Amino acid sequence: MKLIFFDTETSGLNCRSSRIIELAMLTVVDGKIIDEYDEFVDIGERLDPKITELTGITDNDLDEKGLYEDVIADDLMERLTPGTVMIAHNCQFDLSFVYHLLKRHYPNEAYETLASLKWIDTVTILKDCKDYPHKLIDAVEFFELEKVNFHRAIDDTKALYDVFQKLKEIRPVCEYKNLFGYNPKWGIKNNEKFEFIDYMPQPYHNRGQLPLDEILPRKKSNF
Repeated sequence: MKLIFFDTETSGLNCRSSRIIELAMLTVVDGKIIDEYDEFVDIGERLDPKITELTGITDNDLDEKGLYEDVIADDLMERLTPGTVMIAHNCQFDLSFVYHLLKRHYPNEAYETLASLKWIDTVTILKDCKDYPHKLIDAVEFFELEKVNFHRAIDDTKALYDVFQKLKEIRPVCEYKNLFGYNPKWGIKNNEKFEFIDYMPQPYHNRGQLPLDEILPRKKSNF
């Protein structure tokens, strides 16, 4: 089985008007890490200083180290083979940005390619395990894992890999395939819905780890 743990850093929050500025992917096959991918993206525009403050990524990083977006799109298409399990923390956000990137360069293939994959959102799983908050750093602290340089994509993917191993110990993670929970108070981010994802309301609760008969999945699913 092929898993890709991935994370994006972006120039803003809106997937239609902002761009990916760093993409990281950790590819795992049959339990072994076989590839680490981490690239800046030259988007041809200046970054908001707030983004630099948040991520530590500068205009010089993108100018001097960044690949053009079409190269990033080619690298993605090479790795996104049918049946691959894509895992991200707050996956709806990263999926939306990846979709719009691919759509710009593979307009006739982007959606079909993403629909051929399987998607797991670790935020959705974490919400069934603990009270708010649910950021990646909160998961790392909850499971008493070693902290990394958060808000840099490759470090986030490595932390995510460790978090996922812990989630597997307490939750049937395969049942969360293509299932994204969302807070009904706020709705789905950017109103960007994908037909291959099941969206289910997942309201706030303060009861810690929910019993198995109350977690979000409603039916069993296998990879």
